[in-house]
Amino acid sequence: MYRIGFSEDIHPLVSGRKLILGGVEIPFDLGCFGHSDGDVVIHAVAESILGALALGDLGSHFPDNDPKYKGIDSTLLLKEVVELMTSKGFEINNIDVQVAISKPKLASYIPQMREKVAKLLLTDVENVSIKAMSFNKVGPIGKNEAAMAQSSVLLRSK
Repeated sequence: MYRIGFSEDIHPLVSGRKLILGGVEIPFDLGCFGHSDGDVVIHAVAESILGALALGDLGSHFPDNDPKYKGIDSTLLLKEVVELMTSKGFEINNIDVQVAISKPKLASYIPQMREKVAKLLLTDVENVSIKAMSFNKVGPIGKNEAAMAQSSVLLRSK
């Protein structure tokens, strides 16, 4: 059996925060604001898996009003989601992620992001696609006011 999930996440970019995308810290003067570390890539990936399993959204599992999640490394949340996925008898067939941010350019970080996400998902890097786009100066992403990620996942039963 196969299950498909989709999600997107967007966070404003602010000073005084680390920019973490796909579990990788990227040197930059702005970072994603959020209750956790604000990693839009990991959030979209985790929520797309929850969606494929019909288990609700990320906020229902990790509420932003719970102090134990304040500043948490989002990869820890994804690990919990992967445990749920495997307990339900599923694994990653493939996942496709698009991250949108005007600056910095992400091309040199994408291989590291793919490897990190693949390891977290307990799958081969060949099953993980991550692409970047800039929105060409249009809207809050294009004006470097926000970062966004979208994720589509195909799960298969083990």
